[in-house]
Amino acid sequence: MDEIPIDPAMMGKLAHAVGFICGADHPATVALRKAADSGVDKDIKAARKAFLKLKLGERRGALTMLED
Repeated sequence: MDEIPIDPAMMGKLAHAVGFICGADHPATVALRKAADSGVDKDIKAARKAFLKLKLGERRGALTMLED
């Protein structure tokens, strides 16, 4: 995920995808939404960290949803 530049709009789309896969109350979904809303570097770093803690299949699924 380090190679992919992610702006707040992309974080919002990713939050939607992760929310679909893991649930709206999942910590990664919440962190991604917060980063999308605030755009603050601290929130973006926390969201990236939470996303990377997801299982490989969940990450792949979310990223695949963004491609469509």
